[in-house]
Amino acid sequence: MTKKTNTDAKQQDLAHDTLQPGNMLTDNMGHVIGDDQNSLKAGERGPVLLEDHFLREKLHHFDHERIPERVVHARGSGAHGYFELTDSLGDYTTAQVLTEVGVQTPVFVRFSTVAGFRGSPDTPRDVRGFATRFYTQQGNWDIVGNNIPVFFIQDAIKFPDLVHAVKPEPHHEMPQAASAHDTFWDFISLTPESMHMIMWAMSDRAIPRSFDTMEGFGVHTFRLINARGEVTFVKFHWKPLLGTHSLVWDEAQKIAGKDPDFNRRQMWETIDAGGMLEWHLGVQLFTPEQAAQWDFDVLDATKIVPEDLVPVRLIGKMVLNRNPDNFFSETEQVGYMTSNIVPGMDFTEDPLLQGRNFSYLDTQLSRLGSPNWQSLPINRPVNAASNNQRDGHMRFQINPGRVSYFPNSLDGNRPAPDEKQGFHSHPVMASGAKLRVRPASFSDHYGQAKLFWNSMSPVERVHIAKALRFELSKVETPHVRLAMLEHLEKIHPLLASQVALGLGEKPRAQETAKPSVTYDEPAEMALLARAEADTSASGGLKKAAALSQLEQPQSAKGRHVAILAGDGVDAGAVKALQQALSAEGAMGEVVGTHLGDLGGVQAMKTLGNSHASLFDAVVVADGQLQTETEALDFLREAYLHAKPLGAIADGAPVLAAASRQLPGTPWDAAHGVIDDDNAAFVQLLAQHRVWNRAPNPAS
Repeated sequence: MTKKTNTDAKQQDLAHDTLQPGNMLTDNMGHVIGDDQNSLKAGERGPVLLEDHFLREKLHHFDHERIPERVVHARGSGAHGYFELTDSLGDYTTAQVLTEVGVQTPVFVRFSTVAGFRGSPDTPRDVRGFATRFYTQQGNWDIVGNNIPVFFIQDAIKFPDLVHAVKPEPHHEMPQAASAHDTFWDFISLTPESMHMIMWAMSDRAIPRSFDTMEGFGVHTFRLINARGEVTFVKFHWKPLLGTHSLVWDEAQKIAGKDPDFNRRQMWETIDAGGMLEWHLGVQLFTPEQAAQWDFDVLDATKIVPEDLVPVRLIGKMVLNRNPDNFFSETEQVGYMTSNIVPGMDFTEDPLLQGRNFSYLDTQLSRLGSPNWQSLPINRPVNAASNNQRDGHMRFQINPGRVSYFPNSLDGNRPAPDEKQGFHSHPVMASGAKLRVRPASFSDHYGQAKLFWNSMSPVERVHIAKALRFELSKVETPHVRLAMLEHLEKIHPLLASQVALGLGEKPRAQETAKPSVTYDEPAEMALLARAEADTSASGGLKKAAALSQLEQPQSAKGRHVAILAGDGVDAGAVKALQQALSAEGAMGEVVGTHLGDLGGVQAMKTLGNSHASLFDAVVVADGQLQTETEALDFLREAYLHAKPLGAIADGAPVLAAASRQLPGTPWDAAHGVIDDDNAAFVQLLAQHRVWNRAPNPAS
């Protein structure tokens, strides 16, 4: 098999159903339409006739062209690409997609938010779906994952309760795409198993900068089975080549208003310009015997396997490089299922996974309206489906012949099971009384929450405290707020105290600090830097690698820089900066006082229709802008969001004018403000944020 075979097969498969407009307008049965402007009436001003079948067909399709949106993950964006294996797992599995090095397997990935409706913005504080379909020669394999490696609940029977709690409250349908309300925190306060997930959800992981600076996780533990029938446990990880980076909360809120399609637009425009989004696929491999020795249960979806115990082995690379041709047909109609695995893989007894295996199939039938939804082009496997299923609403295939059952003699006993190549469940011993009970090994709800807290950098801890203050301050019911403080105290008393102060409640610890307003207010950051919890129930670890985003790879690639300019700007200086940025895979976009030519450079955006929150950094190139309020506001916002700032040509006086809007703040190279040094600016850009930037405590 060549590298092109799998990818080309799926592209041809989709192309078969791609309708190119012809020269003549027809109805859906191919009849040419003579007039598409007027309904058939009884006289010029008379009633419309029931006989107008063109009108009825057009309205019929319009009335039904919106399918029910997903209950969760309604807001989604997708892209095509491929996965190429670089390191065979042949010792662990017979799955071809994980054993055939060099083969390019086509993929379709859908990124999503969980809580919001389809029309909600891209940037709420929320878990992000990261669902990947591999169109393998052994059938479709789906990793239906998230950007957070754990979940809120341990058993699928609680999933409806969780979603009902986080969705807009039913009596008034508010708030949209937000967890900062009473019903969510009431449920969480009564569900201690959620505490680890809450730490992730209140961290910067819940507001990713872009899809390709976002990790992905399969969440559950699965089994791999090799040719000898031997089992290895596996967890799947997507590691972005650009590292993991996030927005800050104030910035995320402003982006929701300035550009609700922020993440979707970035992915579309990157691919549309010939770029790509890239991740490594990694696996954690461990034996059942190893798992039995740990002080947490790998079947518990609220727990991670820390990378310190089992390093992530990178085995391949995924590239997204093709936008959908039609959002509805592909991104909206794709139906992922956790039960889509291929021979050489198997499920574990994780009770959340077991429930998802039922729920996802049931969901697709409800949402897509037919048992034939798998035949839609985006869901169809590259290897032809062959079975005795027939009929049903909207049947796509035309199945010739008289036989639709097995066994049969009238059609040569075809299609028949294949004992050698077919899927086999691993023979796990199962016995015991029928009970509704949680295992005792699922009972520690705070150990890994402490591990996550301990692994955060000081600035990340401040952000968690600020997020909890924001969320809980929106809760109107006092006893719910107090119940959450009790849980936080079990993670760390100083965390609980910092949140309590913001809620007007009594601190939980003697040592406290005034809650911060800026992004790393020194007193609170210094306090929380020392606030490490005791050893957690995670293999005896106190900290774990790869949990802090500040440990992630740094790169300027993919960053967007606003270059502020007006008429008569030094075009040479602007182009030199753009070239320096382009050499590192970043982009400098001119934001002008007006659109169009500014004297040798083109402004595609303006100070009035754009905003600093939409860029990763800001450079001012025109000294005349020191009297432009919008330019000064642009720079002030970027400074407060800890973004790199710079000046080229005669732009330095504008930085000085902006600094006067924030008295007591340092605007110098040590605090991420670069004057006329493109190389230094690009190097700073790769760091993403300048976290040492803080007001003078005496100011």
